[in-house]
Amino acid sequence: MPRQITAFSNPLIKRVRSLREKRHRREEGLFLAEGLRILTEASEAGILPEYVFFAKDGARHPLAQALIDAVEAKGGEAIETDRDILSKLSGKDNPQTVIGVYREFDTGLDRIDRASAGIWIVAQSLRDPGNLGTILRTGDAVGAGGLILVDDCVDPFSVEAVRATMGALFTQRIAAARWPDFLAWLRAGPGQLVGTSLKATQDYQAPRYAAPTFILVGNEAQGLPPDYEEQCDLLVKMPMLGKADSLNAAVATAVMAYEVLNQRRAR
Repeated sequence: MPRQITAFSNPLIKRVRSLREKRHRREEGLFLAEGLRILTEASEAGILPEYVFFAKDGARHPLAQALIDAVEAKGGEAIETDRDILSKLSGKDNPQTVIGVYREFDTGLDRIDRASAGIWIVAQSLRDPGNLGTILRTGDAVGAGGLILVDDCVDPFSVEAVRATMGALFTQRIAAARWPDFLAWLRAGPGQLVGTSLKATQDYQAPRYAAPTFILVGNEAQGLPPDYEEQCDLLVKMPMLGKADSLNAAVATAVMAYEVLNQRRAR
C-alpha cells in the first residue's frame, strides 16, 4: 500500500527536490519526470520509476492506478502526498498530479546498436532543453534509433529537458561522447555522417542517403565547427528564400530526418 508524506521536512522530499540540480542528479544517478502522460509513455516502454509521488485525486485516473500498481509490484515505492509538496518537487505553481523518480540511463556509445535503426541523430554542443526535447520527439516520430550528444550539451535529464521530450526520452536511445570518441566509434562500422551547414553547396534533397544515416546538427548559435564539417561524408543545406539566414536547430533536424525517412519510404 502507498505510504503518505505530508511534511516538507521529510528527508525523502528534500532528497527528491534536490534532483532539480545537476550536481545532485549526478551524485544520485536519478532524475525527475512529471505528468501522467510522460510516466505512462515510460511504463509502456518498460521503464518504471523507483518512486512515484501522486496527489490523492490524481490516483483516481485508471492510468495512474495502473502505474502505482506496477511500481509497487516491481519493488518501487508509491507515495501519496499533497499538491503543495508536488509543487515543491516540480518547482511549478501548478504541478502535475504524478511525479516519478527514475534511474539515469547508461549513455555510453557501446550501448548503441547502429543496425537497429536506419536513422540516428547527432547533436553537437546543443544547449537549449526545448530543442533537445523537440529533437527527441522528432526522432521518435521518424523511427530513429536515438540521439547522440556530442561535446558539452544540455543535460537530457534536467527537469526542463525531460518535460520538453513529452515522453520521447523513454523511447529513444541516448548516448553522450566527445567528438574524437564518437568519430572513432562511427568509423568502426557502417554509417553515413551527414552534416547540415550554411557553407554546403549541395541541396538537402539532392543526395541519396545511405543507411544508417547519422544526421549531424551543430550548436544553435555557431553551427558545426569547420573541422567537424570536414569529417562529414556529406554536407547539405536547406534553401533559405526569405531574410532569415538559418533555421532553428530542432527544425533543421526535423526537416532532415523526414527527408531521409521519405527517401526510404519511396524505395
